[in-house]
Amino acid sequence: MRHPGCWKMLTVAMCMALLGCLQAQELRGHVSVILLGATGDLARKYLWQGLFQLYLDEAGKDYSFSFHGAALTSTKQGQAFIAKVLESLSCPEDVAPDRCAELKGQFQRLSAYRHLATSEDYMALSKDIEAQVQHGGLREAGRIFYFSVPPFAYADIARNINSSCRPGPGAWLRVVLEKPFGHDHLSAQQLATELGGFFREEEMYRVDHYLGKQAVAQILPFRDQNRKALDGLWSRHHVERVEIIMKETVDAEGRTSFYEEYGVIRDVLQNHLTEVLTLVAMELPHNISSSESVLQHKLRAFRALRGLQKGSAVLGQYQAYSEQVRREQQKPDSFRSLTPTFAGVLVHMDNLRWEGVPFILMSGKALDERVGYVRILFRNQAYCVQNDEHWVADQSQCLPRQIVFYIGHGELGSPAVLVSRNLFRPSLPSESWKGLGARPGLRLFGRPLSDFYAYRPVREQDAYSVLISRIFHGRKDSFVTTENLLASWGFWTPLLDSLAHEVPRLYPGGAENGHLLDFEFSGAQLYFSQRQPERLVPGPGPAPMPSGFQVLKAKYRESPLISAWPEELIAKLADDIEATAVRAVRRFGTFHLALSGGSSPVPLFQQLATRHYGFPWAHTHLWLVDERCVPLWDPESNFQHLQTHLLQHVRVPYYNIHPMPVHLHQRLCAEEDQGAQTYASEISALVANSSFDLVLLGMGADGHTASLFPQSPSGLDGEQLVVLTESPSRPFQRMSLSLPLINRARKVAVLVMGRVKREITMLVSRVGHEPKKWPISGVLPSSGQLVWYMDYEAFLG
Repeated sequence: MRHPGCWKMLTVAMCMALLGCLQAQELRGHVSVILLGATGDLARKYLWQGLFQLYLDEAGKDYSFSFHGAALTSTKQGQAFIAKVLESLSCPEDVAPDRCAELKGQFQRLSAYRHLATSEDYMALSKDIEAQVQHGGLREAGRIFYFSVPPFAYADIARNINSSCRPGPGAWLRVVLEKPFGHDHLSAQQLATELGGFFREEEMYRVDHYLGKQAVAQILPFRDQNRKALDGLWSRHHVERVEIIMKETVDAEGRTSFYEEYGVIRDVLQNHLTEVLTLVAMELPHNISSSESVLQHKLRAFRALRGLQKGSAVLGQYQAYSEQVRREQQKPDSFRSLTPTFAGVLVHMDNLRWEGVPFILMSGKALDERVGYVRILFRNQAYCVQNDEHWVADQSQCLPRQIVFYIGHGELGSPAVLVSRNLFRPSLPSESWKGLGARPGLRLFGRPLSDFYAYRPVREQDAYSVLISRIFHGRKDSFVTTENLLASWGFWTPLLDSLAHEVPRLYPGGAENGHLLDFEFSGAQLYFSQRQPERLVPGPGPAPMPSGFQVLKAKYRESPLISAWPEELIAKLADDIEATAVRAVRRFGTFHLALSGGSSPVPLFQQLATRHYGFPWAHTHLWLVDERCVPLWDPESNFQHLQTHLLQHVRVPYYNIHPMPVHLHQRLCAEEDQGAQTYASEISALVANSSFDLVLLGMGADGHTASLFPQSPSGLDGEQLVVLTESPSRPFQRMSLSLPLINRARKVAVLVMGRVKREITMLVSRVGHEPKKWPISGVLPSSGQLVWYMDYEAFLG
């Protein structure tokens, strides 16, 4: 070889060219970020800074970028706005000023504003991106569209992106959506269906910015890195309760149009606090790096949430709120808002790990401090002989034991993870978390900071910066999927509906609130610690206290009537049922109780489950008065309500539980399956003379009782003990005890609750024995006792 040096140079040149080609094809991809609503408040405060942080993190690595700010604002105004925002961007403290200036200049050159309104605008944007990629000899990696716009604009934008601005084959599309994601389950479903017509599930990233808070984002990694220590602690056997709290000092002034539509539950609890709850309560996947696995486990946690009732919540409203609404929305002087600005909600999980553990969710405006935290308080089963002066933080088991994910603000002023020293020394990644320095005199949750192993982030990051990075890296587990969104709304919507006309407790705001908003819980019920006076009839003079009307005894349809406030009424009925049960067991050895379905008995079931430890459950047989023709595990099943709110909390022998056989041979209420006759035979075999010791009934707004409906001949007379009936509402098919069987009972209790029952209560009080028109009027035990239990709203309106 004459010129070996030339061959060597040629070889190096070819390698360099090949490497460059490989980089362009395999490594160098171009990502276009389109920020829609780029001139809005959210973009100005958080999103442009978050995009700059993404560029700081990724500059010089495997991708090139372009950033397109888009809005309906005119081009001139938009450009001026963007220039001003870009000039205000800042770097983290660990970035040298010269390097920061260099990167900021690059980001400014890569960012531009454009007017986006029509499909032609979107098509032009797509062509510009394609030209930019081709000119740079790059491969398009993907496009991120960030919707910082109101939800009513989603559909048109989504249609334009789908038809005119999707990237080509081999490139990904990520569409980022901001809350609110609907107002209730139905609207969320409609919005999800609409968006699903344009985008695939893997393309949609619904943002809950709380999931980007550093302390919240650390919950799963903390659980994973401390599995060994937590495996024996993270359950109902050791956890006393979980508190998930977000308090604000600001009020809703300037935002009342939004707040009037949503309120505190929709604004904070349904999304932020519920997402945090699932991170604490979900089963920990073997691999938390798997987005799919994390999301599946979160969905299971959603599905394990026990349904909420009206008594699961307390509501408040700061006193100036209605005046603010009147002023901002030009409402008349008589307008009085029912929108809650404060809410505490008691949540339970129906699974083995968390059964019986209260999860307290609370948020409010105009409170005494701004703070957010998740606090897991562990049971203390120790007794220490020595005086508490000798208790040592990392040795004494008598000190409180807790883990706190401190989201921010408050006394600490920054995110933190706190673990009581008498629990264990936690493991946290040293590259991102460091020990919190001594703060003499600082006390958290009643203990000095020195009682905790305390850690704070090495570098504090804004939630949006964290989430934008995760969008770029395709980490779907930090976002809300359609399934999880609908599961959350399915959980919250029934409570929201039940509270729609509830009057919230007024509070002055700030430190003046005192103990007015303190609340307590018992079983599944939540109530304010300080009772407020209530009126039966508005009028002059001091309002009577509820205790003054605890039990009003009278007559209704010539039978005993007991009326009280709902809480006292349920307590009285539960006491009467227990007394009847004790007498029956003493006399006959067993107690046969037939229970009606619907929502009214649910507080009664909860009362019996949590406050009646002397109830003779071991000798009690439970029967159903009626059942919907659905599988027993269906949420609409009366047996499922009984199972959820009573059976799983008390010890009734399984052979003493008698669900109605509506589901036989994989069919529902088929005549040929003879389910009604089977149930009648079971009653005849086990219940002496087919006479239940107590039958609990309700009364519908149309006068029906059990599943015996007006103008329906089934079950109102004759020899049949159990019948199939037709309901005017879904599910139409029902199974029910007949009126003759009900009237054989030794005692019948009719529970009537709520203002919606006032009209039928008045009407039935005047009619005679007309069961074909008003089935409830046919209830009159032949040799037993009938007692009516009505709350004041049903009785007095």
